[in-house]
Amino acid sequence: MKVNIPWVVGLTIAALGAAGLGGQTARVPGSDADPASCAAGSGRITIATGNSTGVYYVMGGALARLVNGHTDVRAGAAETGASVQNIRQLVAGDYDVAFSLADAADAAVRGTSPFGEPQKIRTLGRIYPNYTQIVVRADSGIRTVADFKGKTISTGSPLSGTEAIATKLIDAAGLDELDVNRQRLDLTKTVDGMKDGSIDGLVWSGGLPTSALTDLYTTLGSEDLRMIDPTPLLPEMKKKSAVYDTATIPKATYDLPADVPTIAVPNVLLVRDDMPANLACALTTLVYDNRQALGAAHPAGKDIRVDEADRTAPIRLHPGSERALAGLTSR
Repeated sequence: MKVNIPWVVGLTIAALGAAGLGGQTARVPGSDADPASCAAGSGRITIATGNSTGVYYVMGGALARLVNGHTDVRAGAAETGASVQNIRQLVAGDYDVAFSLADAADAAVRGTSPFGEPQKIRTLGRIYPNYTQIVVRADSGIRTVADFKGKTISTGSPLSGTEAIATKLIDAAGLDELDVNRQRLDLTKTVDGMKDGSIDGLVWSGGLPTSALTDLYTTLGSEDLRMIDPTPLLPEMKKKSAVYDTATIPKATYDLPADVPTIAVPNVLLVRDDMPANLACALTTLVYDNRQALGAAHPAGKDIRVDEADRTAPIRLHPGSERALAGLTSR
């Protein structure tokens, strides 16, 4: 029976302590149920999302509501800087579930930059794709990523998946980081800078549509903005990570003059490798059984597919998720 429990956004570990966990050792979430089952058990979890105007934030809140409404686990969703920060704080124990771009997770399991060693993480499964969205002011003279030279470009929040992709794109275009006046801004500040002209362009990796970009296009209009096609850089990008692929941003997304080819990267839900298998199984089942609810929260959720959930290489599925997906795909 579904229980209507308010979703608490930005729930922090300190807040959990104030709720009654302070001063005592908290039980590992899900550890009170049979590990061979798909029962969630009980306890508290925190989900690391992303910028408040991004898709992770919306989807993370929707996931927290599903957990609260369908299990005895209490969940909260926290606003963060996104992928790289999420992984680091997931491993540190600050969060229990984390949204991440697959390229950042790939670097984490291999221990490559910006991670100094392999991280002990697993995934619950592949979810919807992120689209690389490069938007510039029409008066900036920018038509390719190589034209970023000498321009002021927002490359996303520090330690975000967007920043990682922007850095790789700049390198793939043959530019040095010092060639670009990089601004490490969250999406809200980025859009404000695009509106007032202090920023020439932005790189954003997110689902479609992203509300902050909808606001930008509504304010300035497509005649004052240009969306850049980065696909000529795909061969170089794939040398850095095999997870990149081509995709299309439909013109209806932001009332664009035409469809725009782009580079896409899958998103994954990450957990530590020591999460109880029963909880991982329960969470995985919850996500893929409730794709309609996630799609109602944001259109990106409609792109979550059970038949692609296990396509996460080189990020290994959690054993509990493997069990869940085997049952879901055999239905």
